[in-house]
Amino acid sequence: MNWKREWKPLALITGVFLLFYYLPVDNIRLKGAVIEALALTRWYAREHVILCLIPAFFIAGAIAVFVSQASVMKYLGARANRVLAYGVASMSGTILAVCSCTVLPLFAGIYRMGAGLGPATAFLYSGPAINILAIILTARILGAELGVARAVGAIGFSLIIGILMHLIYRHEETEKINVLMALPEPASSRPLWQNGLYFTAMVAILVFANWGKPEQTAGLWSLVYSFKWFITGAAALGLGMILIVWFRLAWLPLLITGIATAGTGLLFPGEPLLAFSVAVIGLSLITGRRTDESGEWFAQTWGFAKQILPLLFGGVLVAGLLLGRPGQEGLIPARFIINWVGNNSLEANLFASVVGAFMYFATLTEIPILQGLIDNGMGKGPALALLLAGPALSLPNMLVIRSVLGTKKTLTFIALVIVMATISGMIYGTFF
Repeated sequence: MNWKREWKPLALITGVFLLFYYLPVDNIRLKGAVIEALALTRWYAREHVILCLIPAFFIAGAIAVFVSQASVMKYLGARANRVLAYGVASMSGTILAVCSCTVLPLFAGIYRMGAGLGPATAFLYSGPAINILAIILTARILGAELGVARAVGAIGFSLIIGILMHLIYRHEETEKINVLMALPEPASSRPLWQNGLYFTAMVAILVFANWGKPEQTAGLWSLVYSFKWFITGAAALGLGMILIVWFRLAWLPLLITGIATAGTGLLFPGEPLLAFSVAVIGLSLITGRRTDESGEWFAQTWGFAKQILPLLFGGVLVAGLLLGRPGQEGLIPARFIINWVGNNSLEANLFASVVGAFMYFATLTEIPILQGLIDNGMGKGPALALLLAGPALSLPNMLVIRSVLGTKKTLTFIALVIVMATISGMIYGTFF
């Protein structure tokens, strides 16, 4: 036997054997952490996959099929007007209001279609970070100072991180753009305004289906929430008409899907996920069997789902094992985290940034979590550091970014977010 060649498999087998041999299955904390990991993954599957990720996959698939590389490069490419490119990318979060995982299919779609690394990573950060509702709630619940600091920091971060990523990898970006410029421009089968309405309908479905319930029972946000499913249904009806009139899909299968969706909603008014699932399954069956551009749309959508979903679920499982759910503990005790972030030192801000970067925050959940940490003694500087690093990054998010950008660029992006969040936290904590 050639031991030089076989030592790696032997070491792996031995390591796995020793892991299970000494696994402390009776340890209470380990048992609790395993339950937390499974509970967080179940919560993620129930709350984010159907309403958040699936619409995002369809939008990303549509970007890959119906948005030309020339258009992406014109507005977001490495040679596009800098003010326009970074302005569009950095302000996108105010419209989308998505979490760090939902933004991934959209980011992958525009990056693969020719968006420059700088604008693409600015979009990647801004999508979950510059959420206007989250910023407003931060100001109302955690204080106006922290809300303003979060808004200024998030917008500034997206611009600075995007510019730095472009500068660091500018030579690679130039080579990429030269290759894309040499590709022939595909002919468009419909005018830009029709594609614009098509994307608007899908974005409206994504935004309003996930519109969270505000704490206040009066006001615009509450009014929109009370009509969210009517607005989502109207956007879905508009999308169906667009698919029939402009995309030439058969009207009868879409009509049957619409009736089945509406019927499910009426029969189970308290289970909107059922009706939404019926619509997704119907649209998938209709487009998945076609060989034209609609079939390519579904193929691209399915491709993004295959690439991203396994990584996300694996990341959520590990994040739950280590850090638990909001209000619960994983392997890392909550008191350990609080003890490290009780002042405004470099160590406290860095620790808050790193923990925030690896922990998974759904949209708006970072606010009650942070409120609990502040009540337990968390410093103001680390609080801002966690707000700036947490919503934009997570362990599941990192795994998917690596599959799109590669290890080196992903580590650079993560490092920039953590370093800038740490510095911002120290500055804020010093003055406030």
